[in-house]
Amino acid sequence: MTGPRTQGERDALTIEIVFALVTAGLLAAVLYVAVASPALFGDLGRAQERAWHGAAFAVATIGFAVRLVRALWLFSRQRR
Repeated sequence: MTGPRTQGERDALTIEIVFALVTAGLLAAVLYVAVASPALFGDLGRAQERAWHGAAFAVATIGFAVRLVRALWLFSRQRR
């Protein structure tokens, strides 16, 4: 794509970025609760709870990043 972008193109890009961020955030929240549910709703020891929360944070972070990159990549490929 060459030349300056039109207002419509800039608006579409802004909407796509917000959409990617929101859906990635929701996915991260769901993944965190799903993985950390034994620690959140169970009666575990302190060390086990920390391990579950650490694993949940790692999975949620990876899920967030993958969703964000994938959504933005697909948007850029559609525009070509």
